[in-house]
Amino acid sequence: MTLSTGTRRTILACFAALTLFAVPAGAQSVGGSYSAEGRNPDGSAYSGTVQIRDNGGMIEMSWQVGAQSYAGTGTRNGDVVWVDWGQPDPVVYVRMPSGELHGTWANGRGLERLIP
Repeated sequence: MTLSTGTRRTILACFAALTLFAVPAGAQSVGGSYSAEGRNPDGSAYSGTVQIRDNGGMIEMSWQVGAQSYAGTGTRNGDVVWVDWGQPDPVVYVRMPSGELHGTWANGRGLERLIP
């Protein structure tokens, strides 16, 4: 079967449109309230709470750890969240199938788990 140039262009345009508007499988919002458990770069443990606002992939986060509060903004791409929180290295989380976010900060020396 031979397709005309116009038909091929139409088919390619349809595939391109489907690709542009496809939503990644793991693109659910990560917005909500979380408990935080983590380990500082020196090995000490911490815990607290985290609030996340997810506005279509634009992320706003606020942490409360003991008497300290932190805030940051970032982006979500599928199941990966990057947050600039005012330090040289961002916090990078991956959304797990359970809905937890597992992250690293301080260039991989700090670890954090967020539990919905």
